[in-house]
Amino acid sequence: MMPLPRFYDPAMVRNVYVERVGLVAEAADAFKKKNKIAPASQDRLRIAAFGIDCQVGFSTPGASLFVPGAVEDTSRTIEWLYRNLDRITQVAFSLDTHRVFQIFHPAWWIDDDGKHPAPFTNISLADVRDGKWRPIAHPAECLEYVKQLEKAGKYVLTVWPYHTLLGGVSHALVPALMEAAMFHALVRQAQTHFETKGTHAMTENYSVLAPEVRELGGKSVGTFNAAFFKMLMDFDRVYVFGQAKSHCVLSTLRDMQEHIAGTDPSLMDKIYVLEDATSPVPAPPIDPLPPALDFPRVADKAFEELEAAGMHIVKTTDPIA
Repeated sequence: MMPLPRFYDPAMVRNVYVERVGLVAEAADAFKKKNKIAPASQDRLRIAAFGIDCQVGFSTPGASLFVPGAVEDTSRTIEWLYRNLDRITQVAFSLDTHRVFQIFHPAWWIDDDGKHPAPFTNISLADVRDGKWRPIAHPAECLEYVKQLEKAGKYVLTVWPYHTLLGGVSHALVPALMEAAMFHALVRQAQTHFETKGTHAMTENYSVLAPEVRELGGKSVGTFNAAFFKMLMDFDRVYVFGQAKSHCVLSTLRDMQEHIAGTDPSLMDKIYVLEDATSPVPAPPIDPLPPALDFPRVADKAFEELEAAGMHIVKTTDPIA
C-alpha cells in the first residue's frame, strides 16, 4: 500500500478551505518520482473510484444537509484513495447542483398566507390537490409530479433546506478530498471526472443516473444518463462511496442494479460499495416513526438486497485483490 502524502492532515477533513493546488502538485511530482508509479493508462485491472455527492453541503458540520458520520466517512475515503493510489485508474465524482427555485426548495411553495413550507415538510398529492401548498409556477406540472411520485411509491416530495447551490461554497467538493483527487490525477496522469446532477427545476435527482420523474406535461425533464453509466461500466471494477447512504447513494445503486439486470447481469460483479464510506440520513424525530422514514433501517435492508443481487459490499480496509 502507498504511504500517505506529508501534506495530508486528518484534522483538516472537517474544515472548509481553499484547496492547496501548488502544494499538492509539488508533492505529487516528488511522490511519483520517488515511488516510480506508472501512468493509469498502463493499468491492466482498470478501477474507478466513484464518489457520490461528496460535497461541503452534505459532508461538513454546519452545512444545511450535513449527514452525521460524513466526516469520518470522508477521512476513510481519502486514506483509501491515497493508500491505493497505484491501483485506482480514475476518480469520478457526482455533484448535486441546484438553484434557489427548484421544486424541492421552500421558495417553490406557498400557503394561503403566503408562507413557505419549513425544511423537511412532506408535500403529498392531497396537499397539492387541496391547495394546502401551492407552487409559484407550473401548477399543472407540479400536480402531475406529486401524482407520479405517489404512484412510484419510492419517495414523498420532501422540502429540503437550500443546499449545494451552484456558485456557493456548499456546492464544492470537500477540500481535503479535492486535494486527494488532484494528487491522484497528477500522480497517475488521469483527469478527475465530474458529473453534475439535479439542475432541472421540476424534478428531484437523488440518483446520479436518472431523475425521480422523467416527463411532465408531455415534455422531458430528464433521462437515464447512459453515457456516464457506460463510462463507469467500461472499468473492470467500480468502487462506490459518498452521501447519503439512504438517499443519493442508494438511489444510484438501485438504478445501476435495475439497468444492469435489464441489459447485462454479469456487470453486477463490477460494483463494489465501500460501506464504511457512506452514512444514512438520520430518522426524523417522529413517534410513531413510519417505516419508510426510518432511513438507517431502509438503507441497511437495501444494502443487503444489493449484495444478494451480486454487488460487493466491502470496507476501505479491505485490500484491493
